[in-house]
Amino acid sequence: MAPCYRTLQERTIESREARALVLSPRAQALRPLNGAPRLSQSSAELLRQVDIVDERGDKHSLYIPSERPLTVLLDDRELVTLMTLGAAPEWLVLGYLCNQRLLDGIGTIDSVVVDWACGTARVQSRLGERAMETPQSPLARTGCALGTAFGDAMSAIEGIVLPEPGAASMSRSTLLSILESMRAHDDIHRAAGSVHSCALFGAADLWVSIEDVSRHNGVDTVTGWMALHGVAGGDKILFTTGRLTGEMVMKAAFNGIPILITRNGVTDMGYEIAMRLRMALFGRAANRRYLCYTGAERFDPTS
Repeated sequence: MAPCYRTLQERTIESREARALVLSPRAQALRPLNGAPRLSQSSAELLRQVDIVDERGDKHSLYIPSERPLTVLLDDRELVTLMTLGAAPEWLVLGYLCNQRLLDGIGTIDSVVVDWACGTARVQSRLGERAMETPQSPLARTGCALGTAFGDAMSAIEGIVLPEPGAASMSRSTLLSILESMRAHDDIHRAAGSVHSCALFGAADLWVSIEDVSRHNGVDTVTGWMALHGVAGGDKILFTTGRLTGEMVMKAAFNGIPILITRNGVTDMGYEIAMRLRMALFGRAANRRYLCYTGAERFDPTS
């Protein structure tokens, strides 16, 4: 049987309607914290049309995600280059700085200005001569690379105290509702594939959803949005399509989020960190199937 391809017209309509960033009305109503940094509002093309040849030798036009480099300059010093789709680059940069423990708080940043013509995100701090410590050489990071001082991050989790299971838990019906909700928030994946999704929920209510070329970018973008608006994570649930590695679990813990869900799997380091912090990890979660790897005390499978 010949492969089934959507018509170019169907793909064009889908690509024009595709959104990588979704904010609920409740999230849109929030305003940044007093003293929050000034942010540019950059935009970039999400998809690119290319010509391909399939296994039968037939030619087709398809869409692929528009991955692009974004070099972060902190007080004019090169810090890191992130590979990103660019749907919410200012939040991505803020979240990266937060999750790498380079910020003492959102108030230490004066502005984040993204310039796609130069491929840069200029971050200006408010510290003057007491500028933030940055690595002596730039960190080169790909979409899935670690790009962090891992030992320092591991030390940082020791002081994290998450809400008790009685104060932060999830029912089976909430889990299934989240999985169903995310089936409707994967525009870029449906149009072009090759991206990850990440979303923040309060119970079954979606707050923010983002698609990007790496799972790390997704959680960093959510982190940046939370930090900018002063949104606490203790009563939230984080969804991702990417595997829950040690760093992914740590990033959720840094934001106080006690429950994580992934369509993918869990690594042993992600598992060990979650066990230490009494976090709940749900993996292989798709349709009505899932595995609870840790934190079963936070889950009610009967309601």
